Amino acid sequence: MVEVVHGVEIHDPYRWLEDETAPEVQAWVAAQQAYARAYLDSLPERPAIETRLREVMDVGALGPSRPRGRYRFFLRREPGANQACLWVAEGGRERVLADPNPLSADGASAIDWWYPSDDGELVAVGISEAGSEDSVLSLVETASGRTLPDRIDRCRWSAVAFEPDAKAFLYSRGPLPGTVARGEEVYHRHIYRHLVGTDPQTDQYLFGRDRDKTHFPAALSISADGRWTVLALDCGTLRTAVFLRSGTGPFVPAFDGPEQRVEPWFAGDRLLAMTNLDAPNWRLVEIDPEHPEAERWREVIPEGDDVLVSAAASRGAILAHRMRAGRSRVEVHDADMRYEVPLPAFCTVLGVGAHTQLEQAYVTLDEFTRPARTFELHPALGPLDEIDGMPSPPGFDPAAYPVRQEWYTSRDGTRVPIFLVGRASGPGPVAMTGYGGFNLPRTPQWLPYLVPFLEAGGLFALPSLRGGSEFGESWHQAGMLERKQNVFDDFLAAAEWLIAQGWCTSSELGIFGRSNGGLLVGAALVQRPELFGAVVCGVPLLDMVRYERFKVAQLWSPEYGTAANREHFRWLHAYSPYHHVRDGVSYPPVLITTGEGDSRVDPMHARKMAARLQAANPDGLTMLRVDTRAGHGQGKPVAKLVPEEADAWAFLLHQLTGST
Repeated sequence: MVEVVHGVEIHDPYRWLEDETAPEVQAWVAAQQAYARAYLDSLPERPAIETRLREVMDVGALGPSRPRGRYRFFLRREPGANQACLWVAEGGRERVLADPNPLSADGASAIDWWYPSDDGELVAVGISEAGSEDSVLSLVETASGRTLPDRIDRCRWSAVAFEPDAKAFLYSRGPLPGTVARGEEVYHRHIYRHLVGTDPQTDQYLFGRDRDKTHFPAALSISADGRWTVLALDCGTLRTAVFLRSGTGPFVPAFDGPEQRVEPWFAGDRLLAMTNLDAPNWRLVEIDPEHPEAERWREVIPEGDDVLVSAAASRGAILAHRMRAGRSRVEVHDADMRYEVPLPAFCTVLGVGAHTQLEQAYVTLDEFTRPARTFELHPALGPLDEIDGMPSPPGFDPAAYPVRQEWYTSRDGTRVPIFLVGRASGPGPVAMTGYGGFNLPRTPQWLPYLVPFLEAGGLFALPSLRGGSEFGESWHQAGMLERKQNVFDDFLAAAEWLIAQGWCTSSELGIFGRSNGGLLVGAALVQRPELFGAVVCGVPLLDMVRYERFKVAQLWSPEYGTAANREHFRWLHAYSPYHHVRDGVSYPPVLITTGEGDSRVDPMHARKMAARLQAANPDGLTMLRVDTRAGHGQGKPVAKLVPEEADAWAFLLHQLTGST
């Protein structure tokens, strides 16, 4: 198919693969699945990798803690479980509060989000099925563990705030099918009030109908005295609109206009906010709800050289999580002192949990070579006490896989840091990934699937690409819209640097990425195919001319641009991987993965790219792996994660080591 867009001929020979319901598409996918399975199941490395991955994943997983009242809440996946449960700790005793594992035979039900009331006695939990993220909200009584009859559907990515007495709460919810245009059910997220114990169909509408359909409620918070409610509305990746509600009145604009972000919440009766207004590295301010104008904000923690990632208030202190070139550190600020909490040199703070009624706080962190651990911190005393953590996998010695950070120069002279994990010297297989978008950093985190690769002598490389937040908002904006090519240039320069430093040859260098990272490796593949020995491209965006037409992708136009705009179309078409596959080019082996239930990135991207590469390079190897009852990756059970990662890493090791 050929169409003209803004005067440019667009060749789209595989548009027919966009319709997943068409019998010919389903037959084509089935044939692709059979082809991929036959190859992947024949790899001699695969059985041992899958066995090792099961051991590694069986260690479990741990999420950040949130203290509320007499309780501490956290997610933890126990050995042998498919999904994480919501746990509660009270007085040294821990128990499961919400368990999604029995809800589906294949373990595909998962907790998407959870919000405790201020006293901790009630928790709102969102659970979805098969990676859909279309959460159903339920209420759990903490003391008894009883699930209340209240059930509210259409709560994808919901924001929730309990009123002080926990007899009612505010939340965001999507529209009823048929009340909005077909295909727009994923948008139009509005705010409602639910009285506990009543029929959700009678819930009071509060806010949202006069806003753009793509504006998503990001956060709700209510002051301890119940006098004020604050709502943060995401209007793309650059702009937040903030609204305040006094008592039972309407939501009134407090900050709505300039392209800056504000992340507000109530710490007791204090309205605090993280913001990058006049501060690309972010700062913490206090806002008077009576006079919320930006010029009257009071600075609590000023902008610094390091990026302010998050902040939490305990009784008498504020804990600030900062990031330095992708590495976490935590500062404690109180009336008398400011000090830094001792943390490992290369770690990521997953969360700082605190509450204004409690002195103690909780820091949960990850490292490249150690699973998550949670520490209790008493700000007035200083030392960290480890109270929970996942053990290292059996036979895995973190000391055997050194972690370091080096720097290289990108195409335009920008200096970019890169993490290296694994062997200390010599050439061999290298696996590199990245993200570079949406103000999201890639930092030192425990990645279980790396263990078999590291143990096979592999080196893992992670560059801090522009488009992320590793160096604040300016770093983000340097990799978005018309500057998106900077992200790909940073990634390609990292590949060239690894080869030049003698860590690998091009045939030993594999790249992998998911979602926006799938776009990254797709662009790298078509721009410099000779640099790589193998590519794993997961749940990717690849047709950037039509991406907005599918799923929730209109949310991303502030980051990428919109093809409806002539200038934006020019940027998008210039790098769109699907449109830059060239006939006759010898592309490296490629494994493209997707999930049939992906509610974020439509699987059409993966289907069309696989077909185009196979046609352009018929003597090469391009495979499409489609997972049923799975989505973008969120909530994927261990039973599905292990075989998926076994396929990917057996494929990479086989290609990069020249196995026959």
